[in-house]
Amino acid sequence: MLKELITSMRPKQWYKNLILLVGIVFSHNLFSLSMWFAVISAFTIFCMISGGDYIINDILDIERDKRHPIKRKRPIASGRLKKSHAILFASVLIIIALCGSYLINSLFFIVSLMFFVLHNAYTLFLKHIILVDVLTISTNFVIRAIAGCLAISVLISPWLILCAFLLALFLALGKRRHELILLGEEAKKHRKILEEYSTEMLDQMIGITSGALIISYSLYTFLADNNYMMLTIPFAVYGLFRYLFLVHATNFGGETEMIFKDKGMLLCMVLWAVLVVGILCGIPDVVVRVGEGG
Repeated sequence: MLKELITSMRPKQWYKNLILLVGIVFSHNLFSLSMWFAVISAFTIFCMISGGDYIINDILDIERDKRHPIKRKRPIASGRLKKSHAILFASVLIIIALCGSYLINSLFFIVSLMFFVLHNAYTLFLKHIILVDVLTISTNFVIRAIAGCLAISVLISPWLILCAFLLALFLALGKRRHELILLGEEAKKHRKILEEYSTEMLDQMIGITSGALIISYSLYTFLADNNYMMLTIPFAVYGLFRYLFLVHATNFGGETEMIFKDKGMLLCMVLWAVLVVGILCGIPDVVVRVGEGG
């Protein structure tokens, strides 16, 4: 039963909470051990909350999941995990997580509670409203980014909020497009809101969102204290274009975590992260000074 409970928490989805680490990276506090302890604790708490929310979501969507070619294999939908056990476990998990969030600080607790409420509001009714569904998903990513900053008490950059929102919206639209193609005529039976979307409309919104994201990220690098951040633009653009290629060429966008299984995407993300950390640590300035000294 423990194995089925952990599976229902969807640990493969916890990578979404890594956005909590963005605050400590871009606030130049990479070498603060106390801040790392706080942000890792925050990451753990959000994994617990989202894990409990996923269990609740599976309980509420059990009938729809049974009609989905992939989701019907989930522990609750398949009957391997009893609903009573799942409800009890999710309740205890969320209570412990919220208590832990209060121990970090009161603002982080408020944001954690907002995340929990909005996630469940999405499950209950917001996901049935066209456009509001994908905007809610994006807002939850913004809440994660804000929570990461509040956990270590650093300034929340408006660029961080904007880029996190647009990136999440881009991925959410890609997932909706994949669901339409994968499920075909059965799409509206699995997720009623899908009957109001079309691949043409989603393609247009994906194009608008990706363009806005590239412009926003570019403006952030232009206005950043360190001009070397502009060197990361090609990697960000390649990552977006690579994802679009995968969505259109191989219908890749159904489960966003699959980007970690594509070598091109994985290499791009690693190089981008290494370059960002290196720039924020001042490595290019050191190299320039050494060159001038030589």
